[in-house]
Amino acid sequence: MKIGKATVPHTAICTSDEHTIVIRGRDLSKELIGKISFVDHFFLLLTGQMPTPGQAAVLNATLVAIAEHGLVPSVQAARMTFAAAPDAMQGAVAAGILGCGSVVLGSSETAGRMYAEIDAKVQAGTALDEAALAVMKAWRAQGRSIPGYGHPLHKERDERVGALFDAAKAAGTDLRFVRIAEAAERLLPELLGKPLKLNVSGAIPSVLLGAGFPVEGLKGVPMLARTAGLIAHMVEEIGQPIGFALSYQATREMEYQGDVPAGFGKHE
Repeated sequence: MKIGKATVPHTAICTSDEHTIVIRGRDLSKELIGKISFVDHFFLLLTGQMPTPGQAAVLNATLVAIAEHGLVPSVQAARMTFAAAPDAMQGAVAAGILGCGSVVLGSSETAGRMYAEIDAKVQAGTALDEAALAVMKAWRAQGRSIPGYGHPLHKERDERVGALFDAAKAAGTDLRFVRIAEAAERLLPELLGKPLKLNVSGAIPSVLLGAGFPVEGLKGVPMLARTAGLIAHMVEEIGQPIGFALSYQATREMEYQGDVPAGFGKHE
Protein backbone atom coordinates (compact mmCIF):
# COMPACT_ATOMS: atom_id res chain seq x y z
CA MET A 1 0.00 0.00 0.00
CA LYS A 2 1.35 3.41 -0.93
CA ILE A 3 1.50 5.91 1.88
CA GLY A 4 0.60 9.47 0.93
CA LYS A 5 3.54 11.84 0.62
CA ALA A 6 2.14 14.15 3.27
CA THR A 7 1.83 11.27 5.77
CA VAL A 8 5.47 10.34 6.41
CA PRO A 9 8.94 11.60 5.46
CA HIS A 10 9.89 9.99 2.18
CA THR A 11 12.44 9.59 -0.59
CA ALA A 12 11.98 8.48 -4.17
CA ILE A 13 15.65 7.94 -4.97
CA CYS A 14 16.60 4.56 -3.51
CA THR A 15 15.39 1.63 -1.46
CA SER A 16 16.60 -1.94 -0.97
CA ASP A 17 15.77 -5.30 0.51
CA GLU A 18 17.78 -8.47 1.05
CA HIS A 19 17.95 -9.21 -2.67
CA THR A 20 17.50 -5.99 -4.62
CA ILE A 21 18.74 -2.39 -4.66
CA VAL A 22 16.21 -0.11 -6.34
CA ILE A 23 17.31 3.18 -7.92
CA ARG A 24 14.47 5.43 -9.07
CA GLY A 25 12.23 2.40 -9.59
CA ARG A 26 14.86 0.37 -11.46
CA ASP A 27 16.73 -2.74 -10.35
CA LEU A 28 20.33 -1.59 -9.98
CA SER A 29 21.94 -4.95 -10.77
CA LYS A 30 19.60 -6.08 -13.55
CA GLU A 31 18.73 -2.80 -15.30
CA LEU A 32 21.54 -0.33 -14.68
CA ILE A 33 24.97 -1.83 -13.97
CA GLY A 34 26.78 -2.46 -17.24
CA LYS A 35 23.86 -1.08 -19.22
CA ILE A 36 23.99 2.69 -18.69
CA SER A 37 26.80 5.25 -18.37
CA PHE A 38 27.62 7.17 -15.22
CA VAL A 39 26.30 10.33 -16.91
CA ASP A 40 22.98 8.55 -17.52
CA HIS A 41 22.96 7.39 -13.92
CA PHE A 42 23.61 10.90 -12.59
CA PHE A 43 20.75 12.31 -14.66
CA LEU A 44 18.47 9.48 -13.51
CA LEU A 45 19.38 10.01 -9.85
CA LEU A 46 18.73 13.73 -10.09
CA THR A 47 15.58 13.82 -12.18
CA GLY A 48 14.04 10.36 -11.91
CA GLN A 49 14.15 10.04 -15.70
CA MET A 50 16.63 8.45 -18.08
CA PRO A 51 18.15 11.13 -20.31
CA THR A 52 17.61 11.26 -24.04
CA PRO A 53 20.81 10.83 -26.08
CA GLY A 54 20.91 14.61 -26.55
CA GLN A 55 20.50 15.33 -22.85
CA ALA A 56 23.23 12.83 -21.98
CA ALA A 57 25.59 14.30 -24.59
CA VAL A 58 25.16 17.83 -23.24
CA LEU A 59 25.58 16.78 -19.61
CA ASN A 60 28.67 14.77 -20.52
CA ALA A 61 30.15 17.76 -22.35
CA THR A 62 29.71 20.05 -19.35
CA LEU A 63 31.33 17.56 -16.99
CA VAL A 64 34.33 17.23 -19.30
CA ALA A 65 34.57 21.01 -19.69
CA ILE A 66 34.83 21.86 -15.99
CA ALA A 67 36.69 18.89 -14.50
CA GLU A 68 40.14 20.48 -14.63
CA HIS A 69 41.79 23.89 -15.00
CA GLY A 70 45.23 23.58 -13.39
CA LEU A 71 46.34 24.85 -9.99
CA VAL A 72 43.23 26.90 -9.24
CA PRO A 73 42.50 27.74 -5.56
CA SER A 74 40.38 24.63 -4.95
CA VAL A 75 43.17 22.39 -6.25
CA GLN A 76 45.83 24.17 -4.21
CA ALA A 77 43.70 23.84 -1.08
CA ALA A 78 43.25 20.13 -1.75
CA ARG A 79 46.93 19.45 -2.45
CA MET A 80 48.08 21.35 0.64
CA THR A 81 45.52 19.51 2.76
CA PHE A 82 46.65 16.17 1.35
CA ALA A 83 50.29 17.05 2.07
CA ALA A 84 49.35 17.60 5.71
CA ALA A 85 47.05 14.57 5.96
CA PRO A 86 48.04 11.96 3.33
CA ASP A 87 46.02 9.33 5.15
CA ALA A 88 42.75 11.12 4.36
CA MET A 89 42.27 11.67 0.64
CA GLN A 90 38.57 12.26 1.25
CA GLY A 91 39.42 15.23 3.48
CA ALA A 92 41.66 16.75 0.83
CA VAL A 93 39.04 16.35 -1.89
CA ALA A 94 36.45 17.85 0.46
CA ALA A 95 38.76 20.81 1.09
CA GLY A 96 38.78 21.52 -2.63
CA ILE A 97 35.02 21.15 -3.01
CA LEU A 98 34.39 23.48 -0.07
CA GLY A 99 35.68 26.28 -2.29
CA CYS A 100 32.72 25.84 -4.64
CA GLY A 101 31.18 29.26 -4.10
CA SER A 102 30.01 32.40 -5.82
CA VAL A 103 33.37 33.08 -7.52
CA VAL A 104 34.68 29.61 -8.38
CA LEU A 105 32.49 26.71 -9.64
CA GLY A 106 29.31 27.79 -7.86
CA SER A 107 28.64 30.67 -10.22
CA SER A 108 27.10 28.26 -12.76
CA GLU A 109 24.06 27.89 -10.54
CA THR A 110 23.78 31.65 -10.05
CA ALA A 111 24.04 32.29 -13.78
CA GLY A 112 21.40 29.65 -14.41
CA ARG A 113 19.00 31.34 -12.03
CA MET A 114 19.55 34.65 -13.80
CA TYR A 115 18.91 33.03 -17.17
CA ALA A 116 15.73 31.44 -15.78
CA GLU A 117 14.51 34.88 -14.70
CA ILE A 118 15.17 36.28 -18.15
CA ASP A 119 13.44 33.30 -19.76
CA ALA A 120 10.35 33.80 -17.60
CA LYS A 121 10.04 37.36 -18.92
CA VAL A 122 10.55 36.21 -22.49
CA GLN A 123 7.90 33.50 -22.11
CA ALA A 124 5.54 36.19 -20.78
CA GLY A 125 5.99 38.17 -23.99
CA THR A 126 8.92 40.54 -23.34
CA ALA A 127 11.49 40.89 -26.11
CA LEU A 128 14.72 39.03 -25.39
CA ASP A 129 17.07 42.01 -25.15
CA GLU A 130 14.58 44.00 -23.09
CA ALA A 131 14.11 41.08 -20.69
CA ALA A 132 17.85 40.46 -20.34
CA LEU A 133 18.63 44.11 -19.67
CA ALA A 134 15.79 44.45 -17.15
CA VAL A 135 16.87 41.42 -15.14
CA MET A 136 20.54 42.39 -15.14
CA LYS A 137 19.69 45.95 -14.07
CA ALA A 138 17.59 44.56 -11.23
CA TRP A 139 20.46 42.32 -10.15
CA ARG A 140 22.87 45.25 -10.17
CA ALA A 141 20.41 47.40 -8.22
CA GLN A 142 20.42 44.68 -5.56
CA GLY A 143 24.22 44.85 -5.40
CA ARG A 144 24.66 41.52 -7.18
CA SER A 145 27.33 40.88 -9.79
CA ILE A 146 26.43 39.43 -13.18
CA PRO A 147 27.56 35.78 -13.07
CA GLY A 148 29.00 33.85 -15.99
CA TYR A 149 31.00 36.63 -17.63
CA GLY A 150 34.65 37.65 -17.44
CA HIS A 151 37.67 35.52 -16.60
CA PRO A 152 41.09 36.42 -15.14
CA LEU A 153 42.88 34.40 -17.83
CA HIS A 154 40.51 34.12 -20.79
CA LYS A 155 39.95 37.76 -21.73
CA GLU A 156 38.30 36.85 -24.99
CA ARG A 157 35.52 34.33 -24.95
CA ASP A 158 36.56 31.20 -23.08
CA GLU A 159 37.09 28.55 -25.78
CA ARG A 160 35.03 26.09 -23.75
CA VAL A 161 31.98 28.26 -24.39
CA GLY A 162 31.99 27.66 -28.13
CA ALA A 163 32.72 23.97 -27.65
CA LEU A 164 29.73 23.58 -25.32
CA PHE A 165 27.45 25.53 -27.62
CA ASP A 166 28.54 23.32 -30.52
CA ALA A 167 27.83 20.22 -28.42
CA ALA A 168 24.32 21.48 -27.63
CA LYS A 169 23.64 22.24 -31.30
CA ALA A 170 24.87 18.78 -32.31
CA ALA A 171 22.71 17.19 -29.60
CA GLY A 172 19.61 18.96 -30.85
CA THR A 173 18.60 20.30 -27.44
CA ASP A 174 16.76 23.59 -26.83
CA LEU A 175 19.08 26.54 -27.50
CA ARG A 176 16.90 29.31 -26.06
CA PHE A 177 19.10 29.68 -22.98
CA VAL A 178 22.16 29.91 -25.22
CA ARG A 179 20.46 32.85 -26.94
CA ILE A 180 19.74 34.36 -23.52
CA ALA A 181 23.38 34.00 -22.47
CA GLU A 182 24.56 35.62 -25.69
CA ALA A 183 22.05 38.46 -25.38
CA ALA A 184 23.31 39.21 -21.88
CA GLU A 185 26.89 39.19 -23.18
CA ARG A 186 25.93 41.59 -25.95
CA LEU A 187 24.21 43.99 -23.52
CA LEU A 188 26.84 44.01 -20.78
CA PRO A 189 28.76 47.00 -22.22
CA GLU A 190 25.56 49.05 -21.99
CA LEU A 191 25.07 47.94 -18.40
CA LEU A 192 28.65 48.00 -17.07
CA GLY A 193 30.42 50.33 -19.48
CA LYS A 194 32.84 47.56 -20.49
CA PRO A 195 32.62 44.28 -22.39
CA LEU A 196 32.80 41.02 -20.47
CA LYS A 197 32.86 37.78 -22.41
CA LEU A 198 31.01 34.59 -21.59
CA ASN A 199 32.97 32.13 -19.49
CA VAL A 200 32.40 28.43 -18.91
CA SER A 201 30.25 29.12 -15.83
CA GLY A 202 27.80 30.95 -18.08
CA ALA A 203 27.93 28.36 -20.84
CA ILE A 204 27.25 25.38 -18.57
CA PRO A 205 23.80 26.47 -17.35
CA SER A 206 22.80 27.80 -20.75
CA VAL A 207 23.22 24.37 -22.37
CA LEU A 208 22.04 22.33 -19.39
CA LEU A 209 18.81 24.26 -18.91
CA GLY A 210 18.09 23.75 -22.59
CA ALA A 211 18.63 20.03 -22.05
CA GLY A 212 15.99 19.90 -19.32
CA PHE A 213 18.41 19.87 -16.40
CA PRO A 214 16.86 21.31 -13.21
CA VAL A 215 18.17 24.69 -12.10
CA GLU A 216 18.34 23.38 -8.52
CA GLY A 217 20.95 20.84 -9.57
CA LEU A 218 23.22 23.15 -11.56
CA LYS A 219 25.76 23.65 -8.77
CA GLY A 220 26.21 19.90 -8.57
CA VAL A 221 27.62 19.63 -12.09
CA PRO A 222 30.87 21.56 -11.48
CA MET A 223 31.12 19.92 -8.05
CA LEU A 224 30.88 16.45 -9.54
CA ALA A 225 33.23 17.29 -12.41
CA ARG A 226 35.86 18.95 -10.24
CA THR A 227 35.84 15.97 -7.87
CA ALA A 228 37.30 13.90 -10.70
CA GLY A 229 40.03 16.48 -11.26
CA LEU A 230 40.81 16.70 -7.56
CA ILE A 231 41.21 12.93 -7.28
CA ALA A 232 43.68 13.08 -10.17
CA HIS A 233 45.64 15.76 -8.31
CA MET A 234 45.65 13.66 -5.13
CA VAL A 235 47.07 10.67 -7.02
CA GLU A 236 49.73 12.91 -8.58
CA GLU A 237 50.47 14.42 -5.16
CA ILE A 238 51.42 10.96 -3.90
CA GLY A 239 54.18 10.55 -6.49
CA GLN A 240 54.99 14.20 -7.23
CA PRO A 241 54.24 16.17 -4.06
CA ILE A 242 53.89 19.95 -4.37
CA GLY A 243 51.50 20.65 -1.49
CA PHE A 244 54.16 21.93 0.88
CA ALA A 245 55.85 23.85 -1.94
CA LEU A 246 52.56 25.70 -2.51
CA SER A 247 52.44 26.52 1.19
CA TYR A 248 56.06 27.70 1.26
CA GLN A 249 55.39 29.87 -1.79
CA ALA A 250 52.71 31.75 0.14
CA THR A 251 55.15 32.27 3.02
CA ARG A 252 57.79 33.64 0.66
CA GLU A 253 55.43 35.94 -1.19
CA MET A 254 53.66 37.46 1.82
CA GLU A 255 55.24 40.36 3.71
CA TYR A 256 54.50 40.63 7.42
CA GLN A 257 53.53 44.19 8.39
CA GLY A 258 52.29 43.71 11.94
CA ASP A 259 53.97 44.53 15.23
CA VAL A 260 56.85 42.47 16.57
CA PRO A 261 58.30 42.20 20.07
CA ALA A 262 61.47 44.12 20.93
CA GLY A 263 64.58 42.40 19.61
CA PHE A 264 62.69 40.26 17.12
CA GLY A 265 64.95 39.21 14.24
CA LYS A 266 68.16 40.20 15.98
CA HIS A 267 70.57 37.44 16.94
CA GLU A 268 73.70 37.70 19.01
